[in-house]
Amino acid sequence: MSLLPFLKRKDTAPVHHATTGAVADFLAGYSIEVMPRTAEKVEDFRALLPKGTRVYIANIEFPIEDMVATAKRLRDEGYEPMPHFPARIIKDKAMLADWLARYQGEAGVTQGLIIAGNPAAQLGDFDSSMQLLETGLFDKAGFTRLHIAGHPEGNKDIDPDGSDKNVMDALRWKQKFSETTDAKMALATQFCFEAGPVIEWVNALNAAGVDLPIHIGVAGPAKLQTLIKFAMACGVGPSLRVLQKRALDVTKLVMPYEPNDFVTELALHKTNNPDFGIEQVHFFPLGGIKTNAEWAIANGGERARPANQA
Repeated sequence: MSLLPFLKRKDTAPVHHATTGAVADFLAGYSIEVMPRTAEKVEDFRALLPKGTRVYIANIEFPIEDMVATAKRLRDEGYEPMPHFPARIIKDKAMLADWLARYQGEAGVTQGLIIAGNPAAQLGDFDSSMQLLETGLFDKAGFTRLHIAGHPEGNKDIDPDGSDKNVMDALRWKQKFSETTDAKMALATQFCFEAGPVIEWVNALNAAGVDLPIHIGVAGPAKLQTLIKFAMACGVGPSLRVLQKRALDVTKLVMPYEPNDFVTELALHKTNNPDFGIEQVHFFPLGGIKTNAEWAIANGGERARPANQA
């Protein structure tokens, strides 16, 4: 049963304070995602994000020069860049080695999100994130943190029949791989809108012997139409019904979506179950980085430092 209806009662001030603390703790150390073209629109990340924030750099077939330049800028402004490595757009081991050398040599990158990428875009030897990991090049390059993709609502590109068999087999393989690498590993997930299925998924992973830390994907505040568009494009599953239900409510149709309920329910579950596998929040700033950063601050996240105090 959801706790949220009770949290809204006027006679529950002590619970409200406890909830505020739980959400603040849950948001601590959050990460966020940018693309080179969206980063160009940000005058100074230090005015928006806490120093040291991990910033993923999404690679949707951007030139490597743009990716490395974005990573260097983030490093120079005091952040930890984590570029995407989509297997299907990397032609061969030589290209991967070149990317790793450029990221390290020019931007000091030691972290990466290793993903398969768009199945229709395979350009060379690699078809999966596992094949990239098997090259051994990330370990050889001294990468200290490797994140892999998680899919709380399944992935029809991997399991066309709607099951989770292939996804779970891959996660078991990655769990074993995590025991052979010196790099810290974690699951960074697709964004979702409903806490209950996420909790069930995390518990199912643990029952299957997969205990990699989870960085749960959260869609930042955005217009409802924008969220529905991205959710459908990214293959968000049953939790899309949360947005569809909201779209039917004319009193909420013009109001931007905010992830308050989703984050609060997960935060309270984490407080009541300290060993619960979600370690951090990872934001997809679909309504803009500034809007997302302001929401995080308003809900207890750390404030950014003025640039002259960085």
